Amino acid sequence: MPSLITAGLQCLYLLVTACCQTSQDSNFDPLIQHVNITLFFPQLDSALGEESFQSEMHRQKRNMLTFDLPPLEYTVDIEVSLMDSSFLEPIKEYFKNLMLPVSTNISNVEMTVSNINVTTVCLSNGENNSCCSCENGYAWPSAVCSDLIPCPSVSLAPDMPCGYMKEMPFYGPYCEPQAEDPCGMGEPIVMTMSVRLDTDFSDDLNDTSSELYKKYKADLEKAFNASYRCLPGFVSATVIGFRPGSVLVNYQVKAGTASFDQIANSNKNVPQYLNALYQLNQDTFITEITDQTNFTVSPVDIFEGLTVSLNCEINAALENVTWYHFDRIISVRFPYSVERRVSRSTSKSTLRIFNITTKDSGSYSCIFTKSNQSHTLMYKATKTIAVSPIHFTTNVNDVYVTCNSPEMQTNGLLLSCCIDRHLPSLTGDWKVNGAIYITGVSSFSENCTEYKLNINESLCPPEKSGTVTTYTCELQTGHGARYSQNISVTYLRRAHVTITSSINSSVSEGYEFNLTCESDVSNYESISWKIQSGNNTKTVDCVACIKNSKFPATSVLRVETATQDWSGTYICTFSQKYLESSANVTVDIIPLPLKQDILIDPIVAPIQCKVQQALECCISANTMEDYTVRFVVHQNEFHVGKKRKGNLFCYMYNYTERECSKEELMAYCKFINRIGQKVNSRSIRLHPIPGREVSCSDSFGIGIEGAVLIKPCRELNNPDNFTQGKKIYKCSNKSWKLERNDCLSVAISNLLISAKSLVNSPEAKANLPNYLAELKEKAEKEQSTIDNSPANLGAIVTILDTVSSIPANAEEPTIKNFLSTVDFIVADSTTAVWEDLNKEEEQKSSLLLRSVENFSLHLQPVNNTIPSVSVNTLQLQGIVVTENITTDYNKSFQSTENLTVNVLIGEMEIQTLTPNSTIVSVMYSKLGRILPQNKTGYVNGLLVTTTVSSNRSEQFDVNMTFAKKNLSLKKPHCVFWNFTLNHSGGWDTYGCTPTEIEDHVICSCNHLTSFSILMSPDISSQTIIEDYITYIGLAISILSLVACIIVESLVWKYVTNNTTSYMRHVCILNIAISLLTADIWFIVTASINDQNQQMSRGICFVATFFIHLFYLCVFFWMLSLGLMLFYRLVFIFHNASKTAQKAVAFWLGYGCPFVIAVITIAVTLPKNNYTRKDVCWLNWKDSKALLAFIIPALIIVAMNLFITAVVIIKILRPTIGDRSNRQERNSLVQIGKSVAILTPLLGLTWGFGLATVIKKSHRAFHILFALLNALQGLFILVFGTLWDKKIQEALLKRNSTSKWSSQQTKSTSLILVTPMLAMSYPFSRTFNNLRGKTGKYRVSSSEPSTSSSENTSKSYSLLN
Repeated sequence: MPSLITAGLQCLYLLVTACCQTSQDSNFDPLIQHVNITLFFPQLDSALGEESFQSEMHRQKRNMLTFDLPPLEYTVDIEVSLMDSSFLEPIKEYFKNLMLPVSTNISNVEMTVSNINVTTVCLSNGENNSCCSCENGYAWPSAVCSDLIPCPSVSLAPDMPCGYMKEMPFYGPYCEPQAEDPCGMGEPIVMTMSVRLDTDFSDDLNDTSSELYKKYKADLEKAFNASYRCLPGFVSATVIGFRPGSVLVNYQVKAGTASFDQIANSNKNVPQYLNALYQLNQDTFITEITDQTNFTVSPVDIFEGLTVSLNCEINAALENVTWYHFDRIISVRFPYSVERRVSRSTSKSTLRIFNITTKDSGSYSCIFTKSNQSHTLMYKATKTIAVSPIHFTTNVNDVYVTCNSPEMQTNGLLLSCCIDRHLPSLTGDWKVNGAIYITGVSSFSENCTEYKLNINESLCPPEKSGTVTTYTCELQTGHGARYSQNISVTYLRRAHVTITSSINSSVSEGYEFNLTCESDVSNYESISWKIQSGNNTKTVDCVACIKNSKFPATSVLRVETATQDWSGTYICTFSQKYLESSANVTVDIIPLPLKQDILIDPIVAPIQCKVQQALECCISANTMEDYTVRFVVHQNEFHVGKKRKGNLFCYMYNYTERECSKEELMAYCKFINRIGQKVNSRSIRLHPIPGREVSCSDSFGIGIEGAVLIKPCRELNNPDNFTQGKKIYKCSNKSWKLERNDCLSVAISNLLISAKSLVNSPEAKANLPNYLAELKEKAEKEQSTIDNSPANLGAIVTILDTVSSIPANAEEPTIKNFLSTVDFIVADSTTAVWEDLNKEEEQKSSLLLRSVENFSLHLQPVNNTIPSVSVNTLQLQGIVVTENITTDYNKSFQSTENLTVNVLIGEMEIQTLTPNSTIVSVMYSKLGRILPQNKTGYVNGLLVTTTVSSNRSEQFDVNMTFAKKNLSLKKPHCVFWNFTLNHSGGWDTYGCTPTEIEDHVICSCNHLTSFSILMSPDISSQTIIEDYITYIGLAISILSLVACIIVESLVWKYVTNNTTSYMRHVCILNIAISLLTADIWFIVTASINDQNQQMSRGICFVATFFIHLFYLCVFFWMLSLGLMLFYRLVFIFHNASKTAQKAVAFWLGYGCPFVIAVITIAVTLPKNNYTRKDVCWLNWKDSKALLAFIIPALIIVAMNLFITAVVIIKILRPTIGDRSNRQERNSLVQIGKSVAILTPLLGLTWGFGLATVIKKSHRAFHILFALLNALQGLFILVFGTLWDKKIQEALLKRNSTSKWSSQQTKSTSLILVTPMLAMSYPFSRTFNNLRGKTGKYRVSSSEPSTSSSENTSKSYSLLN
């Protein structure tokens, strides 16, 4: 052993000497005052002897030796590699017991070894790795602490020294004497960690005093402490609680700063120290470190507008970082930006917030993360920042400037802006943006900047008045914060307004005048008209009479009927913001009675020739004007006398008519005021009669029997006073009898006069609510009068229609008063009165419906709402369309009879409307039955009106769901009331599609107005026979006519060998063609009658025209056939050419029907009563257009029957001078038979058709008409074609297979065959039997026959 030590010491001396020499040459300073030895033990065979040890001692890697060569000391690290680890303890023990210091002299250098210690021991752990640990009293230097990776434990003993993985060969640094702060880490850090146990959670784990909690805590802490003890600077591991989610263990590890890999490797050791029953999931470790992030904010004092930097830095290389504002992840977009820098040992992230605001105040967190499959490490830091607001103030915000104001041009306008605190390096600037570019001079003082505008009128032209110029004040600090504020300056220009009048200064009542107001400033916001009369100022609130335009800026006030309410000084004002520009003109309204206010007596009267007739005109006595009044009769003027009667001034004249030849005289009175303007009363109609014809003569007047006298109405209590209306008298049995009383009650008469005055008033809208309240009150009081007087009820309808054009504020009392008035006049007690009113030319029920539509259309929202209002039989609901509306219009109504209707308009349709427009629906439970009914349908539900105030496209989809009233009615039709149909209105189906669902009908329409459903009784069982007869018969008729035309074409050249036969077949052929064409058009009408009537109205007109035309053609060609027969038999000595006969026949067959059809449509179509409402055929009820077919048809039937009678007489009594040859006589006989058969059939057919027009006609007429009408084609084929003997012969000739070799054979065959064919027809036998004749047959030769035989043959031919 001494030899071994000696060898080692010698080796040390040699190394020290070399190092010493090198050190002296290099001037190295001494490092440490002791000697360190590092031992390595590769895993080799341990059975080595002393020689092996000595040989290993020769190997060294690094030499540092401290020796006492004052003042120099050296520390030498010597690496000793041993092949056998069993030598470790003997060597350590040897060095421990070595007597030091030991001195020696090597190469004359005195060297003393003062201390030898073993610092680091490494055990091989594989080919390239070893597990190194520090001896007691030594620790790893701080430079390598973060790189220390604990070795996988080979022993579960927790007191074993910690080994760390090192790559081989290992060149240090080695362990150093342990200091108070191991690894130089300072205070240990706390790592909050968690891991999951895949076991069920027990509530005892929430109880720290439970045994289960204590056991879990003890076992886990023991495992954690053993696993994490090798972390640098490890202090302790403590369980702090458990959470459910299986079992989540929360624990804290207190140690030095550890890297991700160090923690991850320590986590792997935990299962080795923990019972497997805990089922620790090694992939669920999470580590959170909260106090090791350097979080700084710059600048410290934060104000709005600054750019703020938030910096987070950690001593770990973690690349992933996430920033949070409160709990929201911050996305990298303006106003945020994020920078990140990662080095080998540090990570840094910077969040910048640009133009920060107070909304950006709050908590910010940065989280660095790194994770692998089994472990997640997080560094988290949080800091709260507060952003102080900067209060930016301006002396004005939005300011209006009058450019052409002298004061403004002199003084200008000062703009300024300031902040509420002093900031370093504050600067200011102003920017101008606008169409009017007016600049100024800027200045700066302390925290404020000012800008004084130089306003010049030339920079502010009239067309730019109202333009907004934006002045932007900008303040910028030295930290880059930029503060700005906009000041809007609206430049206005006082307008130059002029007003002109269409009159000088005066105008009479009842006349029209216009006032035109113009401004040079077109960009106005509103125009108002006011009338100042004395101390009273009225605002003209009349939408219909004021028309405004922008370019040029013009407002025209049109007064159609001037009254005293329009007298005064007119002030026209153009308003733009606060600026008002006005002009005025004075209009003096001169009194003159209105035409409708002049009462005439009489209205219509007979007048006896050469006898005075009192004529009278009366006006209200409430006037100071002295009028010049003249009576004008037949363009002759007469002076009048004036007399006061009650509250009237009456002007009278006794007129005497000298000439009785005149049928009617017109008289009127003419009023002329002081400015020469005049008004004429309504005309008095006078009917002169001779004195000898007078039947009635009393205080009312004179007249002949049946004459009509119309007088004005007088008040019952005061005969000198008149009321609105008239009385109609009729002369009967020498006395005047009251025929009709159309007088209005005094109350309703006054209401009517007030309504006319109101609608012509400048304050119509303001006075409307009071008027409607009065109307409702008096209508209720006059209910009994209304129930019995069509005139009074009609007057109420006229009043409602008059006032409905006035816009009304949508206030509940106003709406309720209007609807209540409607409710009074549609009560059940007024049913009989409505029937009388609907007989008049202007249907009052249609007018009433239109008035309610107009009223709802003109409703103006109050507080952006339309109230829901209900009365007995009417309900009103509506909405106001707002911007970005996202709901449907869905309104439901229910009547007192529990009938319902729902109105639905989709969101997409509503969004096409302009904002602030209204949608209003009104439900009527009784008005539907008052409207004229359709013949084939009944109103079977409620009636609902929907109006939209917005300008909308033509198509507007609306869906309505009606409940059926009578469930037995069928075939629903969705209808609307078309006010233009038949002038007075009617039900129409255009644009509506019905869908029947049990007890309801859904109507889908593409327009708006008043809708309901029409349904018909279930008459399918009644009409099925007529339908079958019509369609089957029509098919037979068309096929027969086609066959007729084909047959005629086949035999044409055989049967037209003389003029009479030729003309006969021309007539038959044209009859067939005309009837075929008419039947085809009938099919067209049948196809469109079951479809939408309004959509096919144009086609219906065309189809009706052609059916009318070609049915007439059938009759007129029948007439041609009859006239030709009449001509050939009566005018036997006259022989017209074929061309002349054809011309007459075609003119008669087509010309006359065309003229009649064109005249019919020309007369009736403009009045919209050419066709019927339900079918495509000539109208009967309204225009009697059907007579244009019936009359010609019946006349032709009568004429043909007359011709038939003449023909029969002529045949029975042939004259000696008959010169017709045998062929022509045969043709005449065929014509006669055709006329004799077809005329009664066709006449009988349309005779039954005429019977069907009669109201409540028997069903048998309908069936017979359908049967005969449908089979007309068959009649023509049989009686017009096949019954013709020559056609039969011609057909046999074309179809015979034998060839006749001679005329003799042909003649014989014809004579033999003809009687057989002729007599085979029952029609022929019947006709002959009726005549009392029997055919005689004889086989004749080609030789001339005797006179007797010839006469016999002729008789046969005529009879057949």
